[in-house]
Amino acid sequence: MPPRGLTGSRIRDRRLLAGVKQSALARTVGISAAYLNLIEHNRRRIGGKLLGDIAEALHVEPAILADGAEAELVTRINEAAASQPGTAAETDRAEEFAGRFPGWAGLLRRQARRIGDLERTVASLSDRMAHDPHLAASLHDLLSTVTAINATASILVDTDEIEAEWRDRFHRNIHEDSQRLADSSRALVAYLDSSPEADSGTGSPQEELEAWLKARDFHVPELERALPASEASILGSDAFVSASSRDLAQRFLARYRADAKAMPLADFSEDAARVQYDPGVLAADYGVDLAAVLRRIAMLPTQAGAGHIGLVVCDGSGTLTFRKQVDGFPLPRFGAACPLWPLYQALSRPLQPIRALVELAERDVMRFLVYAIALPAGVPGFDAPPVYEATMLMLPVDRVAVPDLPVQRIGTSCRICPQAECRTRREPSILAGGV
Repeated sequence: MPPRGLTGSRIRDRRLLAGVKQSALARTVGISAAYLNLIEHNRRRIGGKLLGDIAEALHVEPAILADGAEAELVTRINEAAASQPGTAAETDRAEEFAGRFPGWAGLLRRQARRIGDLERTVASLSDRMAHDPHLAASLHDLLSTVTAINATASILVDTDEIEAEWRDRFHRNIHEDSQRLADSSRALVAYLDSSPEADSGTGSPQEELEAWLKARDFHVPELERALPASEASILGSDAFVSASSRDLAQRFLARYRADAKAMPLADFSEDAARVQYDPGVLAADYGVDLAAVLRRIAMLPTQAGAGHIGLVVCDGSGTLTFRKQVDGFPLPRFGAACPLWPLYQALSRPLQPIRALVELAERDVMRFLVYAIALPAGVPGFDAPPVYEATMLMLPVDRVAVPDLPVQRIGTSCRICPQAECRTRREPSILAGGV
């Protein structure tokens, strides 16, 4: 809560802004000008009826004089300063600045939020430009066609005498290639226009499943009933475009069904809230493995869980095979994620539970309590290499009790991570030096 010691300063600023003399305001509220002067210089405490009378005389809410600018505004100003550490902003005077210049403070907040939104847009578009397989294939086709046209045109220009039959053949090739170039260009433009946001498309089976789950808030109530529905009836006949995405959805629902049976929703929701979503305690209580508990917590309905909760799963190669995004913890749509994630620490230490307090290297700094573990995938066989699957749960720290842990600073992926110094960086960031 903002400090109340500057109430007098805010009264003075509001009085001057309204063009009211000190003596006139004192007379209106029934006190002496000398006493009001002491109040305005923060030498006398004020509250109750007198504060209400002064606020009424100045046509403002008493809370504006008592508490100053809203706490959220001050918080955003401090976050904007923290995102630019080299500016040496006077963060200890943020509440005073917001109280004396609320319009400028609001503008600063909006500008900081706008910059953050633009940075995230650039990061998403960069991720897409670098790794979108459809876009890469389309651009490769365009370049191949342009090269073919250029080669044919060069032959026509550089060769003095060409038989009529060959000249006609070259002309026909240029016509056909240019027609293909026009068709490819139109298809590429249509693809880009149909997906104005980098994360709105459903080009792969995994993305199609995630879009279907997102529409359901990652919860399947049909499988929570005493007599759960079948996977086929839940998916329907037209839920997915491809057979691959439908097969992926059926495997997800089969795992969801097993988790729901082992950890019934009503009891598990109550127990999870009681133990502050501690997966170790829940795994012991229900006799299931830790990865199942992490999945179950993430699939709780929002109103029954600790708000929005994130979950990611990767295979032994480190490729993300499942994503449930949570605000403040962006997940790459294409390519590799940050190697500092506890998810990958778990993959390097199979069967060992990992708990960490992480902070994202983003403009809007947020912290998460993260749990991760890597367990064998499927039934291990003789003379076969072990195959592991790692699972990581992300809980916003404002929803759970946070243990005393050191804060680990992580990123999203190297390409869009603003951390200049990082021993695990694979490639330069496009955000280096600011956007």
